[in-house]
Amino acid sequence: MEVLSSRILLRPADPERSRHFYRDVLGLAVYREFGPPESPGVVFFLGSGFLEVSGGHSPGEGGAPMIWLQVRDVRAEHERLVAAGVTITREPREEPWGLLEMWIKDPEGVRIVLVEVPEDHPLRRDQRTP
Repeated sequence: MEVLSSRILLRPADPERSRHFYRDVLGLAVYREFGPPESPGVVFFLGSGFLEVSGGHSPGEGGAPMIWLQVRDVRAEHERLVAAGVTITREPREEPWGLLEMWIKDPEGVRIVLVEVPEDHPLRRDQRTP
C-alpha cells in the first residue's frame, strides 16, 4: 500500500479539553481546522505526522485512537484487502465532506480509515494562494 499522508485520529469524550491540552499545554502547532467554529476539528503537526482531534466517540466505541491513511485509490485497496481477508467494517463511499473513505480493522481491533482525496477536493488546493 502506498500511503500519501497519515494521521492519528482521536475522538475524545471532551473535545474542547483535548484541543486545549494539545494546543495550549503541549504547544503543538495547528496544521488546519475544519468544521463548525463552536467545535472545530483540529489537525496538529506531529513532526512528520499529524494528530487530528475532532468529534467525539460513540457509545460502545470508547475513545481509542484510530489511524487515518491517505491512499491514491480506495476502491483498488478495497479489492486488494478483501482478497487478503482483512476485516472491512465499512465499504468505500463518498462522505458529505467530499472524501472517499473505507474503514477496516487490524488484527487487534484498531480502526483504520483509508481515505482518497478526489482531484477537485479543497485539500488538493495550494493553501498559500488566495
